[in-house]
Amino acid sequence: MNLVVDTSIAVKWYFPEEHQDAALRVLSDLHTLSAPDLLTVEFTNVLWKHVRRGTATVAEVRIALDALLGVPLTLYPSADLVGLALDLACETGRTAYDCLYLALARLQGGQLVTADERFYNALRGSAYAPVVLWVDDIPA
Repeated sequence: MNLVVDTSIAVKWYFPEEHQDAALRVLSDLHTLSAPDLLTVEFTNVLWKHVRRGTATVAEVRIALDALLGVPLTLYPSADLVGLALDLACETGRTAYDCLYLALARLQGGQLVTADERFYNALRGSAYAPVVLWVDDIPA
């Protein structure tokens, strides 16, 4: 299954959070993973927040960053997605950042898997609901 992962999923691979077990199922060989290159920037910012809050050391977040960069995850240039992401953001009222992931899923004919409850709930009743997969619904 072709899955576009967002930062809410990737963070759960390295930090104990709610839905971590479900997020780890994404890493199965059954799935082909992709994301906009924005994922690495957002992930790095989350790492910085962990250091700033004292919930992780610089050494620990460097390990998490190196591990993420080793995941078999195809990154796509955000510049190639911004036009569709803008259209989707205007249509759905969601951020352009979130819509970059949705745009990639639409272009690839895959599904965006997320643990971002606000984003997921905002799209649940929309035409984009079939494109968005809640973290707990990831096939094993």
